[in-house]
Amino acid sequence: MTQHTSGPRPLTSDVACDESGGPAVAAGCPVSPLGYEAPPVPLGPDSLTWRYFGDWRGMLQGPFAGSMQNMHPQLGAAVEQHSTFFREPLPRVMRSLYPIGGVVFDGDRAPTTGAEVRDYHTDIKGVDDQGRRYHALNPDVFYWAHSTFFMGTILVAERFGGGLTEADKRQLFDEHIQWYRMYGMSMRPVPKTWEEFQEYWDHMCRNVLEDNYATRAVLDLTIYDKLPIAPWLPDWLWGGLTRLSRPFFVWLTVGLYHPAVRERLGFEWSDRDEWLHRRFGNLVR
Repeated sequence: MTQHTSGPRPLTSDVACDESGGPAVAAGCPVSPLGYEAPPVPLGPDSLTWRYFGDWRGMLQGPFAGSMQNMHPQLGAAVEQHSTFFREPLPRVMRSLYPIGGVVFDGDRAPTTGAEVRDYHTDIKGVDDQGRRYHALNPDVFYWAHSTFFMGTILVAERFGGGLTEADKRQLFDEHIQWYRMYGMSMRPVPKTWEEFQEYWDHMCRNVLEDNYATRAVLDLTIYDKLPIAPWLPDWLWGGLTRLSRPFFVWLTVGLYHPAVRERLGFEWSDRDEWLHRRFGNLVR
């Protein structure tokens, strides 16, 4: 299995129509001028994705998904060079919550939300500090970001949500494909089966992901602004709370990582850590 880490700028939305002179799907572009040949069917309230991605415990996957996304060489470079995350981390995260959730929960509007999310990334491109080209709409990169939300949902449901059956995982896998169709991106990188996805995830964790500044920043709670619900909190108290809570939330996130990711980031994980992590999971079920 291989994973592209560079590629030409894919055509999307009106850009596709302007630059290809015709239907982008027929031209072999990742998306059609409208994002898809026919509007995809959104997920509904009977889906497991609605149940688990919408559960409050799903918030526990935030640092996991963010750090895993940024470990992709292209995505990490894009965040470092283009994102406002480093200037305003919490507002940047909060602005992302609605569109990310909307692709799942917006019903008939979900394809429109997905297209909006996709087109936010049209001009995010460049060259990283190792001379490697990147573009946020490289299909491999875009799917990787999506896969972290899917895998985060699986891991949080398993560890903190009471567990999943094998049938549940397969259903969530099928739903994550339906979910991904909302973006109107190329389906080329998407594994065909749950078994293929597990091979893909293992390959990415072992052979593609890198340690970088953008990843470390996600795990550093001390850079986050005060919560909007507590603007009255003194700065010194907020700073103290984030410094005290940072080790716990990093530990909570590290417990969800693939062993190869822990090793790459230099985190040790003992049998005792695993036992405590599972006990904490039992408490929040």
